[in-house]
Amino acid sequence: MREDFLLLNPGPVPVTREVRQAMSEPMVSHRSAAFEAVYERAQDALDYVFTESTLDGTTTATDGTSLIFNGTATMAMEAAVANLVGDGGDVVALVNGKFGRRFKRIADRYAAVDAVEATWGQSLDLDAVEDAVGDDTDVVTMVHNETSTGLLNPVERVGEIAAEHDARFVVDGVTSIGGDEFRIDDWNVDVAVTDAQKCLAAPPGTSAMYATADAQEAFDGDAAPFYEDLDWHLRKAESHQTPFTSAVPLFRGLAVAAEDIVEEGMAERIERHRRQSAAFREAFTAMGLELFAERNAATEYSNTLTGVSLPADVREDPDAFFDAVEARGVSISGGQAHLGGEIFRVSNMGGLSAEQILRGVRTIGEAFEDVGADVDKEAGVAAARDRLR
Repeated sequence: MREDFLLLNPGPVPVTREVRQAMSEPMVSHRSAAFEAVYERAQDALDYVFTESTLDGTTTATDGTSLIFNGTATMAMEAAVANLVGDGGDVVALVNGKFGRRFKRIADRYAAVDAVEATWGQSLDLDAVEDAVGDDTDVVTMVHNETSTGLLNPVERVGEIAAEHDARFVVDGVTSIGGDEFRIDDWNVDVAVTDAQKCLAAPPGTSAMYATADAQEAFDGDAAPFYEDLDWHLRKAESHQTPFTSAVPLFRGLAVAAEDIVEEGMAERIERHRRQSAAFREAFTAMGLELFAERNAATEYSNTLTGVSLPADVREDPDAFFDAVEARGVSISGGQAHLGGEIFRVSNMGGLSAEQILRGVRTIGEAFEDVGADVDKEAGVAAARDRLR
């Protein structure tokens, strides 16, 4: 693989040299003081990320706890649901993309689920959400930033609906937390989850959760899978450990990556992600391409990834386009499930530079030219450069 290979797919994202170096340090026991220090560093930095993800520098949560898991965010999603409704209950699952559907599939294993669904790439009907959530609802699940389509869903309004009925609100912030605003208390979020390999810019394999004190009181670890007993995880976290063997190198990498976020500052990081996502959107529309998702008054475009419809003639052989991108040392992603061959997705998560964003735009434009698509590559590069400037 070429040394300048550039990951622009929606995770894993590029990691820094310092993160890689931390992972290569000599092995220690996961029950040692050395590892406990690593866990504490990661947890302290994650507390900052979860509670200070604002543009105005305000603190949005004060009474919760960050937990780190030996597993990706799907584990954290399941842990949240299982510990809140593991012995049965009523869940309202909001679905307008692959990861909303994943939350529903998880909840189906533990509870009676009422799904509020919208076409992938379109906004959820908030009136339908209000109709679905009632006083018997135990948990509402929602994806903040729907990675499969590029839409930023209205967590604040749904949080209000959940709070009106005393339902626990569990939110997948996998591709927003660490890159965009996320207001736990203001949005009535009880449990938020994120993944190391996304906006945190750490290696894949670990994930994190923020659970408010109220949510912690509601956890029933005995009703959850043995590995996901959150009462146990909370007890071990008090001594900066996990219940089972920790992936020591991954925790080291996560600690460094999360501390990098603290050093950059969340307000600055959010501004940068928003500027870079706008550069991608404006570049692709200047090329003559159409953004895939449909926003409205309640739903915005994602600030950490961009979904773009492939031109009709490119859909006849989408692999040729993706191969042309990869041949230039850049990785992007196609559509998931039934959107395969219909769209491409580009990430600006993590610590990308303006130069890397411009390289991505130019590479995609050149790849379209290779397969005969009618795009204005130079207009796209110019639009991106103007926005980044």
